[in-house]
Amino acid sequence: MRFDILTLFPEYFGGILASSILKRARESGAIEIGVHDIRSYATDKHHICDDAPYGGGAGMVMKAEPLALALEDVLKFAVGHGEPPCPVVLMTPQGRRFTQEVAHELSGHRQLCLVCGHYEGIDERFTECAVTDEISIGDYVTTGGEPAAAVILDAVARLVPGVLGNDDSARFDSFGDGLLEAPHYTRPAVWRERATPEVLLGGNHGVVERWRLKESLRRTALRRPDLIERARSGESWTELKETLWRELQTETP
Repeated sequence: MRFDILTLFPEYFGGILASSILKRARESGAIEIGVHDIRSYATDKHHICDDAPYGGGAGMVMKAEPLALALEDVLKFAVGHGEPPCPVVLMTPQGRRFTQEVAHELSGHRQLCLVCGHYEGIDERFTECAVTDEISIGDYVTTGGEPAAAVILDAVARLVPGVLGNDDSARFDSFGDGLLEAPHYTRPAVWRERATPEVLLGGNHGVVERWRLKESLRRTALRRPDLIERARSGESWTELKETLWRELQTETP
């Protein structure tokens, strides 16, 4: 899968792409990532990419032309004439909320282009002509779209086959089936007088999986009860989950 990122600050992604899983995934060829400097597409000698908003007001607005030239060069299509060859996703607080379901949706594409907004926003005409999706990572505002692009890049990339050492790791993530993960433990079995749950030491994988599912339900109910009702109405809610959920309801607090 290929990711292309349009940004005013390409240096932001230097450390992110040079470490950990993303670095290994790029080296193995599981993913490709291109980071493109929007300023290099500005046609004036000062490479200006923003200007004052029409109608007045605070802040500056990103100009449409440098963005369009960058997108046309990277994706090889004419902005305003036909559909881009892949999703063009604008990072904006006004977009739809980014979730694990959205990450799975985006991971089904062969290529994504992430556009990092800045200042008060970007010229609406570019959005109308070129942007196919708008995404927000939460109800707050950052200094630019780069943090959001980094989050989306990481969350989507790890769902691409071959990126993680074990592809099952993504399948059992929090939110993978609409629930939070169960707690995890590793050696030593007893740490500072705190013991690992005995069920995890017995070697019975069926019992372990049942325990993990029940603890996943318990943790979700305590920390994110809003997710329980959503999960119960979804396709991933199995008979076993319903049984364990009913057991939890009868337990003494």
